[in-house]
Amino acid sequence: MKIGIYGGTFNPPHLGHMAAGRHALEALELDRLLFIPAALPPHKLLPDGTPAPGDRMAMTAILADNLLCGERAQVSDLELRRAGKSYSSDTILELRREYPQAEFWFLMGADMFLTLQTWHEPLKLLAQTGVAAFARSQSDRMEALEEQAGRLRRAYGAQVKVLRLPELVDTSSTQVRAAIGRGEGRELLCPAVWGYILMHRLYGTHADLTHLDDEDLRACSYSMVKAKRLRHIQGTEEEAVRLALHWGADPEKARRAAILHDCTKYLDGEEQLQLCAKYGIVLDELEKRAVKLLHAKTGAALARHLFGVSDDIYEAIFWHTTGKAGMTLLEKILYTADYMEPSRDFEGVQRLRELAYTDLDAAVLLGCEMSIADMEERHQPVHRNTLEARNWLRDRK
Repeated sequence: MKIGIYGGTFNPPHLGHMAAGRHALEALELDRLLFIPAALPPHKLLPDGTPAPGDRMAMTAILADNLLCGERAQVSDLELRRAGKSYSSDTILELRREYPQAEFWFLMGADMFLTLQTWHEPLKLLAQTGVAAFARSQSDRMEALEEQAGRLRRAYGAQVKVLRLPELVDTSSTQVRAAIGRGEGRELLCPAVWGYILMHRLYGTHADLTHLDDEDLRACSYSMVKAKRLRHIQGTEEEAVRLALHWGADPEKARRAAILHDCTKYLDGEEQLQLCAKYGIVLDELEKRAVKLLHAKTGAALARHLFGVSDDIYEAIFWHTTGKAGMTLLEKILYTADYMEPSRDFEGVQRLRELAYTDLDAAVLLGCEMSIADMEERHQPVHRNTLEARNWLRDRK
């Protein structure tokens, strides 16, 4: 197994880290890339206002997830769990014990690479791992990097590679923090990381979550879900807006309902139940057993109580999974957009898409009927609200 080790304070993790990690995965043909946030970096003090280790860990995990390469990119709390300064020579020995047969590559930027011989126990480090240095901007002189590589090979017998990043993201965490301090910086961050910063009010941000613009609302929503879900959420937003414009609903309400409709999708059963209890959501017996039904209700609750959406947006999110009798136009639009957005691919979806722009009631009815058929085929109970929605729509026909 070939493992890349990408350490740093990740304070915060930014698009430069993301570009470097993506390039290292392919250029070094890594089987796994471990992002390892430092607890106490030996070479510098953590600045005032640095988030708690758990927050830096969470942001780094979000960044790793947004590389969209599954288990190949992971985050490790190895240095956060270890007392004292986060020496790379200690980290590599711990990793060697965990992966005795692995081929390691230690990843670093040009500045760190050029001073590697001054690190704590460089011989111990270089005896266990190769080093890959990123030339991350036009100012990084390849000649100086290659000269340093030669010195390390001669002095330590080191394995060294110098990687020129094809995707130029010339920034640093220091620059990102400064930009955030000026009320800027979101363009330097993965949207989901920016959303986490806003949600947790890090780096001096004090966003009013009830009055976010669409871009910041997306970022907050994206920070709460797995990156693999983003294509669906984005597709639902696009489709909901198109349907709203077509059928005369408020496109901005449709947009915000779609942005938030799956925001609690990845909470586990206990977390879902805790939110239901907190916000007074009464569950029937099926909902208590079927966790996948709860994200619509808890997502609606957070949309209302955390992000301040109006009651009609709350109701659209609340009913987007089961439907119900007497659905409003906005509720029908979100239900349909969620069911047939562009990334959906199942038998009957094309017919659903055609009906959505010719007979919206017929589209919602078809969605209910397909849901019922699917649940019955899998010998699963059908929620009564879906049955009532189907019957109500049939009566309207």
